[in-house]
Amino acid sequence: MTSPPASDSTPITIDITGQSVRGVLHNNTTARALIDQLPLTLTFRDHGGQEKIADLPAPLTLEGMPAGSDAEPLTIGYYAPEQALVLYYEYVGHFNGIVRIGTFEDLAAVRDQGGGFTATLDLAP
Repeated sequence: MTSPPASDSTPITIDITGQSVRGVLHNNTTARALIDQLPLTLTFRDHGGQEKIADLPAPLTLEGMPAGSDAEPLTIGYYAPEQALVLYYEYVGHFNGIVRIGTFEDLAAVRDQGGGFTATLDLAP
């Protein structure tokens, strides 16, 4: 699949158990690497009562990205040490390895998912 043209952001959908959550991926190297892997169906699990995390099938590039960041609720992130996609629903302080790659719009749709759940990320129609 080819990447969409570079712009400020790329609209995506995150389909969680039949519910569609809108989001955007930023125009940075790590987000573009994720776009190249879409569509993706991932299994998420809760981590620390702050985030939902899923293992990616291939690592994302970190070229030009800072060594770490913090994450506000509604952030889509990449956690490089675990090669994982993260949907943050609580504030997470600064950690090396956190890369902010986008945002999503429906906090409750992510936060309220119990246990493990499957979600499909794709470019928005």
